[in-house]
Amino acid sequence: MKRPVGGGRPGDMGHPLESLPVDLATALRNARSARCPSPGTPAGPAVPAWPGPPLPIPEAGPAELDLRALLHLSLAASDGSARLRPAPSAGALHPVDAELVVGAGCSLPPGRYGYDPVRHCVHRLGRQPVGTPPGVTAELSVTARRTVSHYGHRAWPLLLLDTGHAAGALFLATRALGSGEPELRLDGAAESPLAAVRIRPPDPARHPEAPRTAQPSASAPTPGELLARRSTPPPLPGTPHANALRAVLRSASHAGGGDLRWCAAVGPPRPGLMELALDNTALHRCAAGETRPTLAVWAAGQAWIADAGAVLLARGCPADADAPHVRRTHLRAGFAVHLAHVTARHHGLTARPVGSWQQADLGAAIGAAPGQDWIVHGLALGTLHADEENTA
Repeated sequence: MKRPVGGGRPGDMGHPLESLPVDLATALRNARSARCPSPGTPAGPAVPAWPGPPLPIPEAGPAELDLRALLHLSLAASDGSARLRPAPSAGALHPVDAELVVGAGCSLPPGRYGYDPVRHCVHRLGRQPVGTPPGVTAELSVTARRTVSHYGHRAWPLLLLDTGHAAGALFLATRALGSGEPELRLDGAAESPLAAVRIRPPDPARHPEAPRTAQPSASAPTPGELLARRSTPPPLPGTPHANALRAVLRSASHAGGGDLRWCAAVGPPRPGLMELALDNTALHRCAAGETRPTLAVWAAGQAWIADAGAVLLARGCPADADAPHVRRTHLRAGFAVHLAHVTARHHGLTARPVGSWQQADLGAAIGAAPGQDWIVHGLALGTLHADEENTA
């Protein structure tokens, strides 16, 4: 089924953006401007109107990929509100939709399915394509209306970042279940699906004595860590220890691909921007001076950011970037911040993704050429805990 360029599906054309081609360069320029969004509009349904009856996801048999556990740890809503999920989303609007292309070796019969994260069930859409490999490929697209309803012209960067976060959630769930490293498509080449994550079934021939779901490695998150990950509501005071900050920067840099640069804004006693040294073992100062108040203005005027313990920043995506570059950098930024968020939580930090940035030309602000080094995504960090909720 070919989807509309603007996201969504046939029958979901209730918002103008759903049926119009999207010029991403123009959309990004508008999102980066100081113009405020118009009043909100209805967000529409939280789940696509998948055809056919809802089907439960069966328990996995021996040597089968456990799709029920995988989706529970990555995309499923925790309650009927549709807001609480393992992956954060701007405004808790969750625009990302997943279609599952299932091959052999899975707990669902081979075929193509639409996933309902609120009811944690699937709808069969048809046969799998010829040549579908074993395992499952989760194809991620967006229903733009959900995010446009609140963020208006600022929506498209957020839609891409949310898709990257969803890919990150699937990636970490795969690792938590001991299923190896999934294959990612975050290259930005396609308009729809925007991203894909392919996960292989267990290989009993390689480990004939191993249980169906192997134990996670020491570097992998536990299922409990993934389900407990929530975006901390502000404020997020408390400067992270250098070791924790270094681990968060290392996680983001490793996952972010080659188009992004990563730094962290810190406050007193030596305020400035910190980067990883070339050997990835130490931090060095790439710019001096207090930047958090400026970041608060750039991040849609969220004043609490000025007092955050630190702010991880992904920067890049120049003003003249073409559509694949825009998609690639934002997908990768969302993916990397998702992994960095879990790393931060593992080190006892509080954390909250920050996705909406206006006039945030960080390169120009620190003396580099203008228009080349824009803030793409952020993760506010702190050390003092508060009651938590998933309203990122």
